[in-house]
Amino acid sequence: PFKARVGANENVFGPSPKAIEAMQKTVSEGWQYGDPENHDLRHAIADFYHIKPSNVMVGEGIDGLLGYLVRMVIEPGKKVVTSLGAYPTFNYHVVGYGGDLITVPYVNDREDPQSLVEMAHKVKPTLVYLANPDNPMGTWSSGQEIAAMLDELPKGTLLVLDEAYIEFAPSEAALTLNVDDPRVVRFRTFSKAYGMAGMRVGYALGEERVISAFNRVRNHFGMCRVSQAGALTSLNDQENLVQVVKMVEDARDRITDIAMSNGLHSLPSGANFVAIDAGRDGDFARILLSELVNRDIFVRMPLAVPQDRCIRVSAGTKTDLDYLEEVFPRALETSNQIYSEKN
Repeated sequence: PFKARVGANENVFGPSPKAIEAMQKTVSEGWQYGDPENHDLRHAIADFYHIKPSNVMVGEGIDGLLGYLVRMVIEPGKKVVTSLGAYPTFNYHVVGYGGDLITVPYVNDREDPQSLVEMAHKVKPTLVYLANPDNPMGTWSSGQEIAAMLDELPKGTLLVLDEAYIEFAPSEAALTLNVDDPRVVRFRTFSKAYGMAGMRVGYALGEERVISAFNRVRNHFGMCRVSQAGALTSLNDQENLVQVVKMVEDARDRITDIAMSNGLHSLPSGANFVAIDAGRDGDFARILLSELVNRDIFVRMPLAVPQDRCIRVSAGTKTDLDYLEEVFPRALETSNQIYSEKN
């Protein structure tokens, strides 16, 4: 274990205390399968968004649901457009089913809706993937931009809108919910703002026929009773969610201040992490990451150029960030020395 685990974009503030209690009570029911229809949770999500349960699909995190969607529509030779350096798990699914993955670069450290649209018109893909806010940079597009993107996509192309971090983003980042629109499927999760990454609960929102199609491929007993109970109780504890989002915002500000005090710039973030521009290139960022790991701080970094000049630091507890503030100057100084010697 690391002294400060701030690299996996987990919610260190954890689940709602009420959700923890509900999960503890449900453990004794572990001999029973989970509800294969996720009836109570689907209905609660539907009530929360004022939609019908038939517009909601629950699955084993967004990762599991993305896999089901790709399995439904991708076969060898089918094209999929995404951004170079965007969330990689989606790409694994596409490649695994023989899809042809086509990427466009980020623009100003952001997944660019217009670039995705332009490529879509060139290659006529089955799917276009957009994470909003983005991982690993934390940047976001406005709901208006995404609405315009939808109108510009070629007919027959489905927008895969990954909103794992949407609860942390400014309100204008959210596309207006219209579950009658068959051109988009939205994916949300209990892993991030609700602090339940280890319980694997996500959900998709979309047009009834699209959502119903998941039933052809999904694991009907993929959700355990403990996860279902925790997610249901979390959704009903919005007061705790508001408190957690505020704590994450405060942690983001603290990370930004730590970067600034060391002469570095951080990117605005609508997620539960901050991308710190290490100021040089990917080689330097990798050295800095290694020096932080050597000092018992777990962080990660983007993989694609030029975003790999950054390191990604997740929102941590006060203890986590106190330790980061303490050791960061030494890690940065050592990194500068190593980089200078190599160059």
